[in-house]
Amino acid sequence: MNSFQAPKRTSYDVVIIGGAMMGSSTAWFLSNTPDFNGSCLVVEMDSSYINTSTAHTNSCMRQQFSNELNVRISQFAADFVKNLRKYMGGDTRVPELGIQNYGYMYLADNDTFAKTLRENQKVQRAAGAETELLTADQIKARYPFYNVDDVLLGSINRKDEGYWDGGTVFDWWRRSAKDNGVEYVTNRAVAMDVDGGKVRSITLETGEVISCGQVVNASGPRGALTAQMAGIQLPVEPRKRFTWIFSAEQPLDQELPLTIDPSGVHVRQDGPKTYLAGGAPEPDDDVAVDPNDFGMDHGRWENHVWPIIATRIPQFAAIKVVTEWAGHYAYNTLDQNAVIGAHPEISNFIFLNGFSGHGLQQSPAMGRATAELLVYGDYRTLDMAPFGFERIVAGRSFEEKAII
Repeated sequence: MNSFQAPKRTSYDVVIIGGAMMGSSTAWFLSNTPDFNGSCLVVEMDSSYINTSTAHTNSCMRQQFSNELNVRISQFAADFVKNLRKYMGGDTRVPELGIQNYGYMYLADNDTFAKTLRENQKVQRAAGAETELLTADQIKARYPFYNVDDVLLGSINRKDEGYWDGGTVFDWWRRSAKDNGVEYVTNRAVAMDVDGGKVRSITLETGEVISCGQVVNASGPRGALTAQMAGIQLPVEPRKRFTWIFSAEQPLDQELPLTIDPSGVHVRQDGPKTYLAGGAPEPDDDVAVDPNDFGMDHGRWENHVWPIIATRIPQFAAIKVVTEWAGHYAYNTLDQNAVIGAHPEISNFIFLNGFSGHGLQQSPAMGRATAELLVYGDYRTLDMAPFGFERIVAGRSFEEKAII
């Protein structure tokens, strides 16, 4: 049980609500911006982070998006991870990290999706990704364990695409941000005072009223609840996603790419002899859930996920589940993409929401962009304006075809 704490001050230049991956990325980039010399408070309701999306992530990264901006966002993440110590000022305590580049393997079983893979590859290659298109025979030659009887085309990229150690990056962001003077408290924001087009103060569960210059909503699946405190309707809701770790009676003799079956089920290498599978609830059950609901649907594995995996990879006919869990996507119901930037009317309320399963790999670029916005009032590196809240108001989708 968390013991809530009172902040040391009654006023901060920046208050970040949510201290997991997005909140800590923003806090670190902000505290490392030479032109920022203000105060920053991070309010996190659960100091164990045990129920955050960060704790339930599958920690993957890909370049295979259909929109160039999303490709560029992941490319920065790859650079950041591979050069973590350099970004952390050369601190020798910071480990050297890499990316386990087994790649993502998209499989198309119809002409429409095959056409989409071809169109996506053009975008990805133009941005510097090394995406390859493979026929069924070419897939079989490289990865003999697949059943490709129904496959028309595959797409794979093994440059900066696969697994990475998100937990270590998160730990160092938080640790370094604190070293730089960012204050973290275990507490919960329960109300906001909005006046004259600005959030003037935030009330905490323990009763303190904290004045703020700017506030960042980094509340993950609870983002809509935080926005409601400012009178804002945000179309982001907690949606369950299930993960299973399993071992195989006959392990594969080569690495398994993160394979996206046409059904939407995905499976990848996890350890030397274990594998990870993920999937959504049944379509009728893929709805908003309580943020505290992490119950598993055990029948989903037996009746849906395992049969698909065993059909795609016949060697996985005999497997054993080692562990399983349910996590939450912060699901943007408009277009399953981020909402980032200032509210058009409440100018000091900054969104960092709705990542819909892409959040971990997008966290370096999004934290950097939010810090730029907080300090300079605009974006200095990647222009995140297409993700702005204005599109939510207009009902205008950000087009991204490669959603998992």
